[in-house]
Amino acid sequence: MHALSLPTWWIHLASVLEWGLAMLAIQRWGRRRGERAWSWLALAMLPALVSAMAACTWHLFDNAEALKGLVVFQAGTTALGNVTLALAAWNLARQAVAQQSVAEQAVAQQSAASSDGPGRPGHTDRSA
Repeated sequence: MHALSLPTWWIHLASVLEWGLAMLAIQRWGRRRGERAWSWLALAMLPALVSAMAACTWHLFDNAEALKGLVVFQAGTTALGNVTLALAAWNLARQAVAQQSVAEQAVAQQSAASSDGPGRPGHTDRSA
């Protein structure tokens, strides 16, 4: 544990804990809103968490040469995490556009129904 100072360890461990809590918060947010795309975002965060844990493990053992494979593993999970997070963000954006389109169609239908004429739908003005 001599490879890192105590404040650096604190930041490493706090970041790992914070990332895990963020994953839980995002998943709960998605459940509350009924939008599965948020759960996919939380899942997409997992490779980055694994990467951080690999880095902490390597540092815990004083950056031992025998564990040099952890550095490669960490690089791979970081790259995978970047890709999964990009895909999850794209999925969220795609979902937002689809929801906006549905909302705009509903507004258009309401305004079309209200411009059909005075009173109730189907009402005809016979005063002319």
